[in-house]
Amino acid sequence: MTVRLLKPVTPGQRGMRVLVYREVLTSKHRPVKGLVRGAKRGSGRNSRGVITSQRRGGGAKQLMRTVDLHQKKFGIPATVRAIAYDPRRTAFIAHVIFSDGEQAYMLAPEGLKVGDRVITNSTAKIKLGNRMQLAAMPAGVTVHNVELVPGKGGQIVRSAGSSATMMGLDSGYALLKLPSGEVRRIPATAYASIGAVSNGEHMNIKIGKAGRHRLMGRRPRVRGKAKNPVDHPHGGGEGGSSIGMKHPKTPTGKPALGYKTRDRKKSSNKLIVKPRPRKKGRKK
Repeated sequence: MTVRLLKPVTPGQRGMRVLVYREVLTSKHRPVKGLVRGAKRGSGRNSRGVITSQRRGGGAKQLMRTVDLHQKKFGIPATVRAIAYDPRRTAFIAHVIFSDGEQAYMLAPEGLKVGDRVITNSTAKIKLGNRMQLAAMPAGVTVHNVELVPGKGGQIVRSAGSSATMMGLDSGYALLKLPSGEVRRIPATAYASIGAVSNGEHMNIKIGKAGRHRLMGRRPRVRGKAKNPVDHPHGGGEGGSSIGMKHPKTPTGKPALGYKTRDRKKSSNKLIVKPRPRKKGRKK
C-alpha cells in the first residue's frame, strides 16, 4: 500500500496525503447484511450524559461492522473472501467464510490475501492469520488481537499497524512486549492472532482540511486559554494572557504533562514486568 500526495488543485488539498486502497481492498465487496448494524453516536458522552471525550459530535452516518474478536469456531478452517474497509476502525477487516457456511468479519493482519485459509486452534501452525494460545507460540512471534482474560475475546493490539512480540513463557504466563514498550504477563491459555494488524500506513495520512474531520465526527478544537475560567483551568485573563499557572492542565484540572493516570491500586499492576518508557522531555 502506498501513500499518495495530492496535487494542490484546491487549498484544501495542499499537503493532503491519502492511502491508495485499490492495492489492498476488494472493490466488489459489499457489506454483508447480517454482519452490519446501525451505530448510535454518543457525542463523547458517558452513560450519565457527561462529556468525557472532547470535540466529538456530528459526522456522516456509518454502518458498524460486527467484527468477531473471539473467533471461537475451533478447528473449523475459514477462507478469506475479501479484504474490506471498516469506517469505525483504523485497521482493515477480512470477510471469511467457514467450511460449514457461516460468515464472519475478523481483523485483517498485514499481508493477508483473498483465498488464504485461517483457523483457530490450540495446535494450529504458526501462519499469518491463524489464532492460537500463547502457550503454543515460540519466542519472537508477532501477534495482535490479544486476550487479557481467556475466553473474553481480543482486547488489546487491535489498531492499524500495531503488533506485540512474544518474549517467552514464565510460570503459566506469557511475556508480551506491547506496542507501547511495556512488557506484560498474560495468561498462557489466552488466545492471540499471528501477524501485525493491517493498514500500517494509516499514521501517514494527512486529513488536509477541516471538512473531512467534521465528516469523521470531529468538532473544532478551542484553546483552553481562549475560554472562561468556568470552562477550562487555562481560561480567564485579559487579552492574549498566558495560562496563568505553572503547568498546563486538562479541562478537568489534572496535570497534562508527565502525570501518571494509572490507578496505583489496580489489580493488574502486578502483571506488568517492565513499564512503558517515559517520553523524552517529560518531567518525572
